[in-house]
Amino acid sequence: MNKIIIALLCSFLIGGTGFAQKADNAKLFKDSYIKKTMTRALDWQLKNPKHKLYDWTNGAYYAGVFAAYETTGSKKIWKAMYEMGEANEWKPGPRLQHADDHVICQTYIDMYRVAGEKKMIEPFTATMEEFMTTPYETGRINKITWWWCDALFMGPAAFVKLGVTLDDDRYLKLNDKLWKETFDLLYDKEYSLYARDINYKWNEPGIDPIKEANGKKIFWSRGNGWVMGGLVRTIAELPEDYPTRNFYIDNFKEMAAAIVSLQQEDGLWRASLLDPESYPGGEASGSGFYCYALAWGINNGILDKETYLPAVEKAWVGLNRLIQPDGHVGWCQPIGADPKKNFEANSWEVYGTGAFLLAGSEVIKLKK
Repeated sequence: MNKIIIALLCSFLIGGTGFAQKADNAKLFKDSYIKKTMTRALDWQLKNPKHKLYDWTNGAYYAGVFAAYETTGSKKIWKAMYEMGEANEWKPGPRLQHADDHVICQTYIDMYRVAGEKKMIEPFTATMEEFMTTPYETGRINKITWWWCDALFMGPAAFVKLGVTLDDDRYLKLNDKLWKETFDLLYDKEYSLYARDINYKWNEPGIDPIKEANGKKIFWSRGNGWVMGGLVRTIAELPEDYPTRNFYIDNFKEMAAAIVSLQQEDGLWRASLLDPESYPGGEASGSGFYCYALAWGINNGILDKETYLPAVEKAWVGLNRLIQPDGHVGWCQPIGADPKKNFEANSWEVYGTGAFLLAGSEVIKLKK
């Protein structure tokens, strides 16, 4: 009898814990909670700036800041973005053909669409005119202009946003050319993932590729997160009848299916996608971009809701567990080019915050 009573009590306690957990998770999807958490993470990050304002790190961050502005309508957030633009004189970074120095211009263009101030896009427009008439010098690794997969978040959306804004398809066609070069060089059709650069690509002449501890190919979580984010930000801009739009949609769908299959039980992705056992902690920036991209795909009717919504919900729950008591987004891998284990709860980067804000801006739309 005592054993039966103990078993019933254990069953009750376990069931009660499960119910409480479900109730606790449910609050993470309420509009008020999402806005509050996004604002809290952003407030902390604004008080803890890092890097030059035009840097690629801040380009990814301010993409999230603008998404937070759209989500909340906060005048404080607009003021912060405007002050950043003024401090940068609305210029891209100094490297003419480097995608990392173009990403901050995505935010300038988004702001121009709201405020209509020509100064917000004139420097980038001038840069692009020079870009298109200046030959690119190639090398052993940089065989193409966008030779690393991260570039597909940095450059494409900036080019396409400007082209759509100015009604000038030269920028869209240039993006098509450069993206296809990267696709042909780095996209692995077996795994539907991008190598970070040719140092991680197998069967590349003259390259002895770096491998994971388990002998598998290295597919960096954040690198592929950049690509997924770049795909949705590009597709969102392209006209419905644009000739190559389906190329981006097909690439997105293939990657989405692969990414969901690599999600871990806690809802997050590991720094190395094919060797999660070697990287036990969930990583904030890659996971944030995946959550953002998958949620966007559902919201825009490109991904099947029944198939992908459970993954997005798990990811959002997991991301919220990375928020630290002071509000910052923890467990973010520092700057690098491949998977590393050098991060923990107090590890943060501005792009980790940007990814979280982008994710929240799409998760909040899921039930609408």
